[in-house]
Amino acid sequence: MEISRWFGEEIRSILTRIKDVGFEEVEELRLRMDQPLLVRTSDKDYFINQEGRVTSPDKAYRVNREDLASTLERMTHSSVYAAEEDLKQGFLTLPGGNRVGVSGEAVLQHGKIQTMKHVSSLNIRISRSMKGRGLKILPLLLADGKVSHTLLISPPRAGKTTLLRELIRLISNGVPQLGLNGQTVGVVDERGELAGMWQGVPTYDLGYRTDVLDGCPKAFGMSMLVRSMAPQVMAMDELGHADDVSALLDALRTGVQILSTAHASSLEEAQNRPVLAQLLNQGVFERLVVLSRQSGPGTIEGVYNLRTGRIL
Repeated sequence: MEISRWFGEEIRSILTRIKDVGFEEVEELRLRMDQPLLVRTSDKDYFINQEGRVTSPDKAYRVNREDLASTLERMTHSSVYAAEEDLKQGFLTLPGGNRVGVSGEAVLQHGKIQTMKHVSSLNIRISRSMKGRGLKILPLLLADGKVSHTLLISPPRAGKTTLLRELIRLISNGVPQLGLNGQTVGVVDERGELAGMWQGVPTYDLGYRTDVLDGCPKAFGMSMLVRSMAPQVMAMDELGHADDVSALLDALRTGVQILSTAHASSLEEAQNRPVLAQLLNQGVFERLVVLSRQSGPGTIEGVYNLRTGRIL
């Protein structure tokens, strides 16, 4: 298990001995203070003992403070201070694009989170590729050789960010068999999940013509990219804040095409979220892709032309 190198010595040793769960199935590794070590797949949780075997919660290895501290030290290259910008957002990004959710005691200053201390939980999310799935969806998102304004929705852990990443790569490189020339794509990567930037270099392949603005709030990033990089297509993750709306509408006036994701399990649920409802009611999006975990992450439940109805 390659990702085991980011863990403290004891946890690393346990992970390298796991035989009962195939690494290709693992989606998350959970470390919680004084709680059993947990490995999560798409449909089941496994508790792991010191020998790396699946067991019951009461016989599993108990994560201790040293495990958390040593793992965090390795993940931040012994400089938690240098990682404060990420920590105050509640996550770290590892090379290869794997994300680590962090929780503990938030340190506030003037009502805003400055950093995290006394870390009590780490959630290591294993990144997966969806190469091939984007090519199935992309033809349904094209109109007259252009990418339609598209919203991808799903519940958490259902693959919308991974699919968006794949679509960005395809659009950036171009798909001659679909009559799609390569497009300049601007990515506003507020939470670092799309590009997985590591010291200024994307760890995910987002294509030849993609420019990434990392760690910038979407409301500012959209206007910055329009002015500085002149994208033909703009992509972002987890649309949903009121501040995003005016920036998105301003970007549309420049002729840029929009690709975004949002949390919702259906069109009806999306319409019950004020920000998404506003954009949907104004006809901003032309295509809607609904994903689920029904047959694993990235299950395509439906593709809709929001002007005419369902098309898949």
